[in-house]
Amino acid sequence: MFQALAVRDFRCLWVSNLAASFAMQMQMVARGWLIYDMTSSPLALTWVMLSFMLPSFVFSLAGGVVADRMRKKAIMITSQLLNTAATLLLATIVFRSDVTFWHFIWFGLFNGTVLSFSMPARASVIPEIVPRHVVVNAMALQSATFNLSRIAGPAVAGFLIAWFAGGDTTSHSGVGIVFYAIAGLYIVAVSGTAMLHYDGAPQRETETRVLHDLAEGFTYMRRERVILGLVIMGLVPMTFGWAPSMLMPAFNQDVIGGDPQTLGYLMTAMGVGALAGSLTLARLGDIGHKGRVLFIAAYLWAVAIIGFSLSGVLAIAMLFGLFTGAFSSVMGSLNMSVVQLAVRPEIRGRVMAINMMTHGLMPLFFLPISALAEWLGIATALFASGLLLAATMLATGRLFPELLRIDKGHSGEAMRPAPREHQSAAETGVSLPTTATEPGRSTAGTSSARSEHPLPSRLASHTLRQRGRHVVSI
Repeated sequence: MFQALAVRDFRCLWVSNLAASFAMQMQMVARGWLIYDMTSSPLALTWVMLSFMLPSFVFSLAGGVVADRMRKKAIMITSQLLNTAATLLLATIVFRSDVTFWHFIWFGLFNGTVLSFSMPARASVIPEIVPRHVVVNAMALQSATFNLSRIAGPAVAGFLIAWFAGGDTTSHSGVGIVFYAIAGLYIVAVSGTAMLHYDGAPQRETETRVLHDLAEGFTYMRRERVILGLVIMGLVPMTFGWAPSMLMPAFNQDVIGGDPQTLGYLMTAMGVGALAGSLTLARLGDIGHKGRVLFIAAYLWAVAIIGFSLSGVLAIAMLFGLFTGAFSSVMGSLNMSVVQLAVRPEIRGRVMAINMMTHGLMPLFFLPISALAEWLGIATALFASGLLLAATMLATGRLFPELLRIDKGHSGEAMRPAPREHQSAAETGVSLPTTATEPGRSTAGTSSARSEHPLPSRLASHTLRQRGRHVVSI
């Protein structure tokens, strides 16, 4: 289950991401608690969230270009140091009770901008430090860090606020101390990244203009149907799949008739399911027929959402919430893994950035579901979301039949191997190293990265005879 953790550099990156994920989840709770205490306005919470999400849509592609042109380790460390400094500044402002609503808006814009430049580098470096056959395991373990922090982070933040505030949850000084603790977690994240041996050297042969790099990212996406299909799959269907999370407070109050405690139960059940799904995928590792598994997980996700929408009892809603979290985690992690495996190394940062940029559009796609919820009710909107998830997956399968034929996501027979002296463990998919020589210490960022990779569409047309059937190995 933990094969990727056998690679030293991935262990360092995993610890760094775990600390950063906990910091982000705790920050959301502390920030939301303080904003609502100051304004008593749900709209204020929405504006602060938008201030954080908007930069992801605006700057993600630029972040992908930077990730493909510069050393990824330096990008990650710089962004984490900026986050640490900003959090320390905000902690001081909050602790001194000088904070205003606009401080959170400016902090959200800054934090979101920094994240837009760091996430493409952080996501695209993983296939460069682990062997190809361990990428799925690595991505699942990365997803597990997020899901674990989603379960425990809010509880830890709430406990610390109550503890440091001495029972007075309106105390700005108590919340300020929690922000100092969050800054400490960011320092742990910086330390983990700094311990990487691999510096994430640019995966490119020639220097080009920035505008050319921006255009190349979109041209590549348009030309490679497998990549385009995977990105669309990660945007449109998954937007409908996230409806239970978005509408959970309203579902808890209007359908279950619950209170804040029952809302916590529902959120925890979904988080536990997501963690179980990511750990199960990590245990299965480099499975075959990844394309079919993606679609099956999506259809089961849709069924779970429909069951959730029909649940009028807390226990049943928690059960379907658990399944919803599990199948969403499997589909999301596997989708990201296959994208990582299929894309060329020298353009991986830009593809990851475009993927992030499309995720920034999710709130726009979700507006019709929100309108339906106000018009016909929460349960009806969730039921429709499940149907739309299944329908859009069917449409995606019809438009991109190549996705259903994805097998391992990589194959030695389907790739033209580079010369022996230009191959590394991460490129060839050899067994995990047992000596001091690890993918993180290899020259994967230089010569091996420039080994020849055929395009995914060419690989998709290359079929292997397996038990009388054609199976695409991209």
